[in-house]
Order: sequence, then structure tokens, then C-alpha cells
Amino acid sequence: MTQNQTNPSAHKTSSVATGHTYWVIPDGYIPPDSSGTLESHESICVLNTGPTDAQLQITIYFEDREPLEDIVAEVPARRTKHIRTASLKSGDQPIPPGVPYAITVSSNVPVIIQYSRLDSTQPELALMSVMAFPLG
Repeated sequence: MTQNQTNPSAHKTSSVATGHTYWVIPDGYIPPDSSGTLESHESICVLNTGPTDAQLQITIYFEDREPLEDIVAEVPARRTKHIRTASLKSGDQPIPPGVPYAITVSSNVPVIIQYSRLDSTQPELALMSVMAFPLG
């Protein structure tokens, strides 16, 4: 391709989903405290580029207790969704704040997952965002 040619598929809308169907986030931790006006939190950020709604199955693993399983979420086709981990429950069991955990996310269609944490436990807050690890 010469310098004056463009890639015709570079900005083309695709009807095919992009990403993977199984993701792992090994480092989860909901800070138990906040200072100031911003609440400490974590989010599973999901991008569904395909034409089909994504049905997510989320499992939360701990160091010293059984996992929280059968947590479901949906991300509509061609949309993004930020899922706060503090809102996730298995039955009536939420993820406890101040306890390390890990996450797996399975999807019926390929999606892209990023993980973000806002730690406002100190006035000098910290924001971390990383790509989850795709396995499938």
C-alpha cells in the first residue's frame, strides 16, 4: 500500500464481534473507605462491538472462601457497559470491601474487557486501569 492509499477496512463498521469469550482479572480489591466526594470503586468495563447482545457469566474467587458464582450481566450489541463490582451479587452475597479477589468473565460472544479501580482512600486519589487477560 502506498502512502496515498488508505486501508478501506480501517474505519468500516463490522457485523462481527471483536475480542474474546473468556477473560481473567487476577487482582480485585474494593477499597473499604473513601475520602472527599469521590467514592472508591472498581469497574469491569466491557465493549461489545458485535450485532448480538453479550450475556456475561461472572465468577468471583477469594483466598479463603468459596467463590461467588452465577453472577450475570448483559451488554447490548454495539454498546459499552461499566459494571461496578460493588453492585455484583451471587444471590444476596455481595463482594466484601477490603478483601482481595479475582474475577473470571465468560461471554456468549467475543467482547473486550478492561478493569479500572478508583482508590480515593487518601486525598491524593489513584486511578488504575488495565486490560483483562483474554483466554478464549
